[in-house]
Amino acid sequence: MIVRRTSVLLTLAAIVLLGAAFVVVVAARPAPLADATTPEHPTVEAAPATDLPAVSSAAVGPLFAEGQHYCTASVVHSERGDVLLTAAHCIHNGEGGGYLTGVTFAPGYHDGIAPFGYWTVSDELVAPGWTASSDPDLDVGFATAHQAGTTKSLESLVGANLLATGTPFEQPITLTGYPDDSEVPAVCRNTTRKQDTFQLRVDCAGFPTGTSGGPWVTEENPQTRLGTVIGVIGGFEFGGDDADTSYSSYFDTDVLALYRQTTART
Repeated sequence: MIVRRTSVLLTLAAIVLLGAAFVVVVAARPAPLADATTPEHPTVEAAPATDLPAVSSAAVGPLFAEGQHYCTASVVHSERGDVLLTAAHCIHNGEGGGYLTGVTFAPGYHDGIAPFGYWTVSDELVAPGWTASSDPDLDVGFATAHQAGTTKSLESLVGANLLATGTPFEQPITLTGYPDDSEVPAVCRNTTRKQDTFQLRVDCAGFPTGTSGGPWVTEENPQTRLGTVIGVIGGFEFGGDDADTSYSSYFDTDVLALYRQTTART
């Protein structure tokens, strides 16, 4: 079985952040909040496209701990522009464990270069169901990112995806993740499918260990590479038991509540 997060990091502790867009009623989970909104795309002030891989977004990057990258995260829109989204198992060890520590985020990372520097990950947050029982339906986490000496927000530099909850199970997406053995992101475009009531799946080759937390982005703008995120690699089998099929916890009202809790305290 391929666990999409490097096993050597299971003794660390951390957390992640999310964003909200639109919501519909989903199965047995709590009813959605009626005032959920879809914010406008933020202005992008990113490095020239020639400085980044042509197919990837500057708002996506790997998470680092102990000098190596082990998971993937992305920026989601928030008022303060500092919220990250990833898989819960990338920032918290689940039942019997705690949050990871000493984690940094490198947006737009490629070929050993961090064009926007390294950002300290803090204010991690996962659902109580993840901390209590490692519920694969709640393998989603949020966090904030800060960089000493930087006056601009992360989002103002690299842009951000919108967050959507309660979306259809079948949607065309762009999937991005950083394999442990690669210094450039893997990118794939395909259509999601329903795995079960609270799980999505997508068939994309080349997403092994390290790609956990990689965003599933729909309605991608071809110029900015930004869109609306509806999932992250995680959930069933920590994202999948082979490198060619990836899973995501379904984004419902639990995810919306996490996002709102994160943005309320930033």
